[in-house]
Amino acid sequence: MLHGSRQTKLVELTREECLALLSSRGFGRLAVAGSGETPIIRPVNYVFDERAQAVAFRTAAGSKLYFLVRAAKAAFEIDEIDQAGRTGWSVIIAGVTEEVTSAADVRRLEGLGLDTWPPGERSHWVRIRTAAVSGRRIAAVEIAEQT
Repeated sequence: MLHGSRQTKLVELTREECLALLSSRGFGRLAVAGSGETPIIRPVNYVFDERAQAVAFRTAAGSKLYFLVRAAKAAFEIDEIDQAGRTGWSVIIAGVTEEVTSAADVRRLEGLGLDTWPPGERSHWVRIRTAAVSGRRIAAVEIAEQT
């Protein structure tokens, strides 16, 4: 009798697949570490700016913005997990955060339709360019077993 058994395999995503996934989502996790500082991770709503090849989000003025735009290193992660199926994927970009100050860039970002969940004014745009991008997918592999 044949029984279906489920195994998984790890697949590296191409840059194009990673960018497509970044474009298809609007929520991720930002990790930053300033010089000599403890790293912090924050959930953020974001848009993907295809022209600049960057993840962009808004934040309010204050200590968080100060810390973010002066970060020595930053990473941004998105994922989707199916715990029952033991499958999923994740995409990580690494770089340095920078405040967006060009009026043309701000106008373009404003037109991308960022949907920010938390209440409050967030007047500063911050981005991370996708110079270093990596992604992985854990995919299911169906295997027939003979018993």
